[in-house]
Amino acid sequence: MNILYIVINLAVFVALMAGLYAMQRKHVSFSKRVFSALGIGIIFGIIIHFLYGTASFVTGHTIDWLNIVGSGYVKLLQMIVMPLVFISIIGAFTKLKLTKNIGKISFLVIGILLGTTAVAAALGIGSALSFGLDGIQLSQGAAETARNAELKTSMANVQNMTIPQQIVELLPGNPFADLTGSRPTSTIAVVIFSTIIGMAYLGVKRKQPEQAVHFAKIVDTFYTIIMRVVTLILRLTPYGVLALITKVTASSDYGAIAKLAKFVIASYAAIIIMFLIHLLLISLAKLSPVRYVQKALPTLTFAFTSRSSAGTLPLNIETQKNRFGVSEGIANFSASFGLTIGQNGCAGIYPAMLAVMVAPSAGINPASPSFIITLILVVMISSFGVAGVGGGATFASLIVLSVLNLPVAIVGLLISVEPLIDMGRTALNVSGSMTSGILTGKITGELDRKVYDQAKTDLIEA
Repeated sequence: MNILYIVINLAVFVALMAGLYAMQRKHVSFSKRVFSALGIGIIFGIIIHFLYGTASFVTGHTIDWLNIVGSGYVKLLQMIVMPLVFISIIGAFTKLKLTKNIGKISFLVIGILLGTTAVAAALGIGSALSFGLDGIQLSQGAAETARNAELKTSMANVQNMTIPQQIVELLPGNPFADLTGSRPTSTIAVVIFSTIIGMAYLGVKRKQPEQAVHFAKIVDTFYTIIMRVVTLILRLTPYGVLALITKVTASSDYGAIAKLAKFVIASYAAIIIMFLIHLLLISLAKLSPVRYVQKALPTLTFAFTSRSSAGTLPLNIETQKNRFGVSEGIANFSASFGLTIGQNGCAGIYPAMLAVMVAPSAGINPASPSFIITLILVVMISSFGVAGVGGGATFASLIVLSVLNLPVAIVGLLISVEPLIDMGRTALNVSGSMTSGILTGKITGELDRKVYDQAKTDLIEA
């Protein structure tokens, strides 16, 4: 009988995908198809949850089959991330317009990312204090115990490294290994390696212009091919969102979430306020925040459901270029740097909240100005090299807590609500990256205001 239920669930899922395909054939916009997939997936997942429960044979095996679509789609996006980061950064240097003020653009992108992360950390501190969050009150069950056991290895690697050593760890000792994503800091290492190649290109351009022209043409050819692959993958987004959100709503432990509701609410309060600050910054740049929300939502929706800033990279770049009018070079820079530097949610809000929660157990007053200032600075520095995939927030938290000599066990005690909070954090990371690109484009004059103000622009052709 269980097998029959699984077959019925899969038949319903296939029918829902067929409905999304029918919408595509009718040229329904990409945005509407993504939101339709989100809504349908939530309902379908809740139905599975309440019919069979989270721990049942039917739910587990249904999700296994759904992962072919959901996790498979995310893997396809992750497949293209490293090649896209590598060629995008080099391509940014080969764009003549960008090379004239490459230093200014890099400074602005990184400065905005770090600045917003500092604000996010302050919000995390304020939220934790306002809600009176206390890490001592958290209980430790079997799942939490297992999680903390897993973290001991990661903690050992992080705790034994000073901040200078952590900075050295960001450098690409073996760029070919980093292109495979072999380390948590592989993405930032690839960014650095690509930047070095780009700087070398500028030197060659001055001394051997003919060779530089040939190199630029090769880079442009590779970039065109890779972006075509990106387009093909992105067309699968509605189906991926449907599978991913169905999995989340079907498998979430609502009982555990209810027990940690205070932490979840405090986290989302900080996330929402930080998102509003993004909109405020856009308003101060004399751009429409409403238009930003309208055009960013499909990308933020995917970031929310996939919990992967790296997986959202192709959508991020395309949204900045095609929907906001950001120049190609700046879009490449801000999206790529945003993967590993200054992630507002994972590297800003979350580690700051955890540090405030465990500070009393170490005899520290979390409301003291000296602790707050130190925490914000540590969060900013530690935000370099955070992996833009699920688990990046854990890595960032381990670094921050270790540097401050605070207990790290709290990281494992929140495993039951980690997926739910990570969805919001990831969407905020991507929003921060796009905000950085938009503001940099506006300041440098490399933002097409007509494209930004256009009411109708679809990210992917129906």
